[in-house]
Amino acid sequence: MRWDLLFDDLESQLDEEQRDEERALAVEEERLRLGRLTLRDRLTAMMRADPGGSDSAVCLELIGGRAVALRPLVFGRDWMSAALADAGRGATQCIVPMGAIAAVLPSRSQLEPSLEPIPESSARLAERIGLPFVLRDLCRRRSAVRITALDGVVHGTIDRVARDHLDLALHEPGAPRREREVQGYRIVPFARVLLVEFR
Repeated sequence: MRWDLLFDDLESQLDEEQRDEERALAVEEERLRLGRLTLRDRLTAMMRADPGGSDSAVCLELIGGRAVALRPLVFGRDWMSAALADAGRGATQCIVPMGAIAAVLPSRSQLEPSLEPIPESSARLAERIGLPFVLRDLCRRRSAVRITALDGVVHGTIDRVARDHLDLALHEPGAPRREREVQGYRIVPFARVLLVEFR
């Protein structure tokens, strides 16, 4: 009879140790998963948690301190496109280079969902496209843009996009890009671009 009690006690201790080991393994796996999260992953998870909902606007602080509220739409390799939550200046969409983000300022309800696992990427084409490709599309469409750079804000139309910079014909906001309207030109390195707003 005592042997039965001893074996029952040993069995319960063994079960408890196995549960402790499984819990420790689960904690370590979660720690590793969190360690692999990128800023892009967290922004994507926020967008998926409330697509188009009332809390889908994400507030970003850009390098230099400017805060902008936007609703992410598409993520590229090193950029994201978004709809501006406050489109008071006439621009309704924007492109944000990921390197221009100084901080993400999530609401309390966005913080936890940003840590959720997201499904493995299906290797969408947009996720492989770099910033120059997207800017070339704006150039081809001759869209008027407002570029916020480290040095200030300029208005104009993108004339050319090279490997690491763009040529901008400067003109008044809302004016078409006509030679008589052009007030000058500016060559802007991508590393200086914080935000590109357009209609």
